[in-house]
Amino acid sequence: MAYDYIDLHPGRGPLYEQLYEALKQAVESGRLPKGSRIPSIRKLSEDLGISRTTIESAYQQLAIEGYIKSEPQRGYFVIFGSRPLSRPSPGRRLPPPALPSPIRFDLGTDRIDASHADLKLWKRHIREVLTRQDLLTSYGDPQGEPALREALSAYAYRLRGVSAGPDTIVVAAGTQTLLSIVCGLTGEKRVALEEQGFRQAEQVFSDCRMEISFLPNDGAGPSISHLKASGARLIYVNPSHASGTISAIPMSRRYELLEWARETGGLIIEDDYNGELRYNARPIPALQGMGDNQPVVYLGSFSKLLLPSVRISYMALPQNLASIYRERSSNYNQTASKTEQLALASYIGSGQMERHLRRLRKLYGEKSQIMLKALRGAFPHIPFILQETALYCSFSLPEPLAEALVKAASVEGVRLRFRREGGRAVMVIGFAGVDPENILPSVEALKKAWEPFQEELDALDSKILR
Repeated sequence: MAYDYIDLHPGRGPLYEQLYEALKQAVESGRLPKGSRIPSIRKLSEDLGISRTTIESAYQQLAIEGYIKSEPQRGYFVIFGSRPLSRPSPGRRLPPPALPSPIRFDLGTDRIDASHADLKLWKRHIREVLTRQDLLTSYGDPQGEPALREALSAYAYRLRGVSAGPDTIVVAAGTQTLLSIVCGLTGEKRVALEEQGFRQAEQVFSDCRMEISFLPNDGAGPSISHLKASGARLIYVNPSHASGTISAIPMSRRYELLEWARETGGLIIEDDYNGELRYNARPIPALQGMGDNQPVVYLGSFSKLLLPSVRISYMALPQNLASIYRERSSNYNQTASKTEQLALASYIGSGQMERHLRRLRKLYGEKSQIMLKALRGAFPHIPFILQETALYCSFSLPEPLAEALVKAASVEGVRLRFRREGGRAVMVIGFAGVDPENILPSVEALKKAWEPFQEELDALDSKILR
């Protein structure tokens, strides 16, 4: 029997691997067709002059992967049929992919000011945790490391007025994970949220098979009358980052939401994303602290305050839901890194988080004013709104125009995005990740890119969705 499909060289790696690859390719190419018998281990050993152990190892791997099988008293047979590979027709050439324009100015919302990231101190806290072998060689607490929950309890009270003991706080990797837990704890089948909501939250609710009722904004936040009419007993809101022509839900509407929850036995999920980062005015107290901790689930995170890569979020549960969680906690796995949790506990407990926050408020306050002044100077007819805690300026426009503007901006090396909301679009112009000295040049690049659309931009109405 000819073995021209087997070419073994001692210097190219283990012989059993070479033999396995040669036989595998012979089967896949059809050289060894389905049903054919392959040489016995003894015969192949004699013909090739290699050990039986080498051949047994190759045959065993081929059998495990379903290429051959051993039949007692008969030998080894091929059980895999060759499959011809589709190839492009001769002479056909695919066009090379288009190269994206280089990004000169990143006005996206997924970055922070890298020059002010507290990396040196953060690395120090990480290193300190890594020296604690007793902490690192065990699984993390499903509810979150006790040291971090203690630190978060004090931090959230000082900065946001949140009243939550460590036993009611749950830590996880990201807000979506926490929302999934809340959906399971409540068992609700319907949830209400603003028409211009948080699409990642919508995805969680949809995945949990919940019916979503979208509430219009009446100028002061989600409409209470529509909330009552929806029949939902669960509402998701972001009071510090509102929609419409406001940047935060006013106190009057917050009290109305709390009253709705008390009257209906409903529950408010308060996503306080960057609520402590407000810099043009004092942060508005969290709903949770106004509601005696009863009808509110409070969500907080650190992605824009510390580092986007530190995926640690937390929630403060009402006592009744916290009790249910603790009963089930042994069935949950912790999703946030134990090392990063302990480092964050030390970072907060030492007071460095609040010192860093004060620096960020000053920095983003200055950058927001530079950006807003530059935008309004370049585009006087566009009604921009500053979203403080989200770190961007925005305006509403028709979706086709938004697509054209983003594409035109990319040609000038400006990266930005828009969101689709309720048949319209919201252009989002971030300033967190761009250096202060590059803000004016980035707006000048936008002005140049959008010059062909000046007539449409001048005609924009004054209604801002978010």
